[in-house]
Amino acid sequence: MSSQINPLLSILNSPRTVFTIQSLVMLTGIQDSKKLTKSLHYYAKDGKLLNLRRGIYAKLNYDVQEMACCLYRPSYISLEYVLQRAGVVFQWEESITCISYLSRSTEIDGQPYQYRKINPALWVGMEGIEQRDNIAIASPERAFLDMIYISSGNCYFDNLHPLSINKIRELLPHYNSATLNERVSNLLNIKL
Repeated sequence: MSSQINPLLSILNSPRTVFTIQSLVMLTGIQDSKKLTKSLHYYAKDGKLLNLRRGIYAKLNYDVQEMACCLYRPSYISLEYVLQRAGVVFQWEESITCISYLSRSTEIDGQPYQYRKINPALWVGMEGIEQRDNIAIASPERAFLDMIYISSGNCYFDNLHPLSINKIRELLPHYNSATLNERVSNLLNIKL
């Protein structure tokens, strides 16, 4: 059976774990989105796929980071989520925090996701954002700058040692903000 006839085979053979209808049209080659949706509903009802949200399907063992990047596009994982894992902040939160074009909080399959809006001009430069396996995730330095930018400097960091001052200096000009430069200079006790 060809993958054009059986979308489940295409999905299961794909390295991706989360899919939108649009991405599945490209993956399967099925142009009739109604027919594709009907097949996906059948597979979800049969327990072979998850229908996590209208228009979003996932493998049974999907990656929550991939889901975070798929819910609202464009978006990338940043802020507390990245800083916690880098050891910059110690207070643990379960939410996957992202930067996007909107501010929104949602929960899917028991996992909380939080999106914070950032100036669209900052989307021009994707420096400090790593793309891997359908996941866009900020470096700790980019997450640090995003946090200061979004919180207007009203934030606390437990351990700044994991951050590279040189990488922060490289990323700062992309924000084009004298106020951010001043906050970072004061926080890190460095001259920029």
